[in-house]
Amino acid sequence: MPPLSATPLKLEPELKDRIRRLAESKRRSANFLMREAIAEYVEREEKREQLRQDALAAWAAYQADGLHVTAEEADIWLKKLEAGEDAEPPECHT
Repeated sequence: MPPLSATPLKLEPELKDRIRRLAESKRRSANFLMREAIAEYVEREEKREQLRQDALAAWAAYQADGLHVTAEEADIWLKKLEAGEDAEPPECHT
């Protein structure tokens, strides 16, 4: 694990007290809980941003070539996957 560096973090007294109480109940340090919470938030937001970037790229591709599958075609394919079938994705069309 790389060395940690201190980062000042200003918290409202009420939130600081909630973190302290939670840390005590979990027998962890407040610092541990805050690092975990920040790491989870960053991971979630990175995934959300990647999804947004993928959606923008898909929209740009659709605008360029018009290729798509309908929602019905996608739903049929996804239901097969959910049922455990090894289904090929539907062909894109204009």
